[in-house]
This record gives sequence, C-alpha cells and structure tokens, in this order.
Amino acid sequence: MPVWQKSRVYAAEVFAAVYRTPLQRDFKFKDQILASSGSVMDNIAEGFERNGTNEFVQHLSISKGSCGESRSQLYRAFDFKYLTEADLKHLSGLSETISGELQNLSDYVQKSGWRGQKFANR
Repeated sequence: MPVWQKSRVYAAEVFAAVYRTPLQRDFKFKDQILASSGSVMDNIAEGFERNGTNEFVQHLSISKGSCGESRSQLYRAFDFKYLTEADLKHLSGLSETISGELQNLSDYVQKSGWRGQKFANR
C-alpha cells in the first residue's frame, strides 16, 4: 500500500531527525515522538491484517490520529529548538500528506463494499 510505504519513510525520517538533534537526550519526549510516528504505519498494517472492513477503517482512523499526534509533537520539538524550521516543514508536510491519504483510503474502503478475507466464505 502506498500510504503504508510513505508512513514507513515518515517514521524513518522522524527517527533520523531525533538522532541528529539534541532531542535524542530528551528521553521521554524522544520516546513519545518515535512511538507516535511509528504507530502510523503499524496501525495500517494491523488493521489490514484483521481482514475486515470495520477493523481496517478503525485502524486507519487510529493511524490518522497518530499522524496528528506526531505532527503536534514536531511543532513542540520546533518550539523547544530541537528541530529547524526546514525539518518542521518537511516532516509536517509528510505527515499532512499521509493523513490525507489515510482519509481517502478510509473513504474508499467504506464505499467499496470490500468486506475482508474473513467474510469470504459467508
């Protein structure tokens, strides 16, 4: 899934930004931003693997929430002088793109009639 691939890149880029800045020494904050950015891709995968429309849509919503959470943390990292304005713009732009694609995918899945593999024999 392209949105999963983009969220994987996003998590890796957040990780790289954390470890090239003083944010790496703010342990609690570092853990929060790494967890929320990684949660984006993890929830897409988990929802898809559950093989049902409702579960997938629910996990896409959670993933979208994690996108917003990590984007908020990026702004906080910028305010704390951990990130440059260029880092903030790049990473928050990726997050916004992913968030929009998650919404589009969720809308598509809900309208498509796809029910998932676990309902294939029903």
